[in-house]
Amino acid sequence: MRIDVMKTYKLFINGNFPRSESGRVYEVTDSKGKFLANPCLGSRKDLRESVVAARTAHPGWSGATAFNRGQILYRVAEIMQGRKEQFVSEIIAQEGATSAAAKLQVESAIDTWVWYAGWCDKIDSISGSTNPVSGPYYNFSIPESLGVVAIFADSKPSLLSLTASLAPIIASGNTAILIANEKYPLCAITLAECISTSDVPAGVVNILTGKLDQFLTWAGSHMDIDGIDATGVGSKDFTELKELGAENLKRIYSFSEPQSTKRMTNFMEVKTIWHPIGI
Repeated sequence: MRIDVMKTYKLFINGNFPRSESGRVYEVTDSKGKFLANPCLGSRKDLRESVVAARTAHPGWSGATAFNRGQILYRVAEIMQGRKEQFVSEIIAQEGATSAAAKLQVESAIDTWVWYAGWCDKIDSISGSTNPVSGPYYNFSIPESLGVVAIFADSKPSLLSLTASLAPIIASGNTAILIANEKYPLCAITLAECISTSDVPAGVVNILTGKLDQFLTWAGSHMDIDGIDATGVGSKDFTELKELGAENLKRIYSFSEPQSTKRMTNFMEVKTIWHPIGI
C-alpha cells in the first residue's frame, strides 16, 4: 500500500521557503472540520526578516522598467495556469466550494493577475501629467512606488483575494509582505511556489501564515512598513491598525473591487519635476 507524500506548508521569505523561526505550526481544517494541514505559525522575527528582504529588494524592483515588470507578472499568470488543478483542489478543500465555483475562481484570479500585468506600463499615463505653469519651465508629475506594503488577505474567495491584493502592489513597483488569511492559507503557499519559479526577484514578495491578531499589532507598529492593504481586516481591527500606523503615517486602505487602478495608485507617490525650457 502506497503512503501519500503530504505537502509541508512553509513560509516564503526572500525567495526561500523556511519554517517559522519559532518552530510552531497551527492546525487548519477543511469545510467539514477534518484535518487539512499544519501551516507555519509566523512570528514577529519572521515579519522583521520579511520587511528587511522587501526593503532590500525595493530599489531594484522599483527601478526596473514598467514593461519588464509587466512581463514578469504575466509569467506568474502562466505558471498559475499550469497549476490550475492544484488551486482548484485547495479551494474545494478549504472553502467547501463546488468544482465549478472553484474553477471559476481560479480563472478569475489568473485573469486579474493578467489585468494588472497589463497596467504596469500604462498607469503612468493616467496618473501622471504635464502641468501648465506660467514661466519658462516644463512641469511633470510622475507616479512612483511607495515602498514596502503589508497585505492582510481577505478570507473568501481565498485565491482571488490574494491575487487582487498582491498583483497591484508589485505591479506599481512596491515590494510586499502578504499575510495569508488565518483560516484559508493553502492557496497563498501554492501562489508563493508559482512566484518562486517565475522571474520575480527574491524579496519582492514575502508570504507569511499565522495568527491575524498578532500580525496586526506587529505590522501596524513596524516603522519600516510604508503602507497596508487591510482588505481582510474587520472594522474594529481596521481602526486599531490606523492608530498603530499613525506614528509613521502609514497609508492604510481597504478595497472592495478586485480589479481597480486605485489598488495601484493609492500605494504610489506623485513626484513633480521642474525642468527649464532650453533656448
